[in-house]
Amino acid sequence: MSEAAPRRGRPRDAGRDQALLGATLAILAESGYGGLTTAAVAARAGVSTATLYRRWSSKDDLVIAAAAAYHETLDTQPDTGSLEGDLRAVLRAKAATLTGEGGRLMQALIGEAAQNTALAEALTDAFLTPVHRRVEEAVRRAVDRGEIPPVEDIELLGDVVAGPVMSRFLLTPRRPDQVDAVTAERTADRLLPFILRAVGGGGA
Repeated sequence: MSEAAPRRGRPRDAGRDQALLGATLAILAESGYGGLTTAAVAARAGVSTATLYRRWSSKDDLVIAAAAAYHETLDTQPDTGSLEGDLRAVLRAKAATLTGEGGRLMQALIGEAAQNTALAEALTDAFLTPVHRRVEEAVRRAVDRGEIPPVEDIELLGDVVAGPVMSRFLLTPRRPDQVDAVTAERTADRLLPFILRAVGGGGA
């Protein structure tokens, strides 16, 4: 008689994962990195701390996973068919990310990332690398369409987009969660002509 196949453990509950990541983001936005504890996250998510630690072994691992999950909800941008339309979409998306509760979250994470290399790398992957990729893709499409001449140092263009938006919303006395969605979008649109001129696209 052949041996019985070993029993597998219960599959991981994706719903609990999402509850824990959502609770992490909520507490970060409310209390900052220093005010976040794994016990508070577990309580907010309605699970035990043992359940949390079976998934993430430390507070840092949990925060990095939450940042990555948040990024996944923001990572798609359409091809609008024009450089102006593509850059407007990127700017508006970045402005939305850095205002409201998302802006409070970013402030909390950036403050901690100055002292936490792993978190800094995770934030770069989750929030900055996608902007660089989208801008580079938009500019390459514009070059291929003949809208603009080839651009040198194309890998730096993401900073040209992200820098002004971050400065506008994260480096001022006004808290990012005090900026409403309409103001964020209008600010992005006001920045657009300067970004277009920087890549050779003219004014808007």
